[in-house]
Amino acid sequence: MDLGLISVRYARALLKASNQEKQSEQVYADMQTLAAEYINVPELSVTIANPMLSEEQKETLLIAATGSTKCDLTRRFIQLVLKEGRAGIMQFIANSFVTQYREQNNLIQAKLSTAAALSPETESKLRKLVESKTNGKVEFTTSVDEDLIGGFVLEYDTYRLDASVKRQLSTILSNLK
Repeated sequence: MDLGLISVRYARALLKASNQEKQSEQVYADMQTLAAEYINVPELSVTIANPMLSEEQKETLLIAATGSTKCDLTRRFIQLVLKEGRAGIMQFIANSFVTQYREQNNLIQAKLSTAAALSPETESKLRKLVESKTNGKVEFTTSVDEDLIGGFVLEYDTYRLDASVKRQLSTILSNLK
């Protein structure tokens, strides 16, 4: 039994249902939150796999992990997964849904690390730059990394633009050796 194939099928069904009910953005947010909670709280997968917990308790945990969702479709989907005995692959389903949603909506994830906080105007310019290169919408994640000394590191798809002072100094040092 291929868990990857099963989770992809469940995710595809959820995506189709969310598109039909025009709740895809809310379900996407719920699945992103759920996938992040599985990473942030490693005990969640062990707890969900515990056969001593009832379906109601597992449902309560999964609903809480989605951020106490207001989306009825997410709630019904979790109930279906639990009823079918697939609670153990819920993490894979959430990740598969996020991936499929991004592909369907041409969403690109980009990560921007800077030495200092950026102004909204600069962040907007960088977002537009990435959108023009990828012909898609960009989900930007920004972080401040003081180790960069100055400049920025922009990562999206398989590209990495490292315009940091740290890298430049490292390059100079390696050339001097």
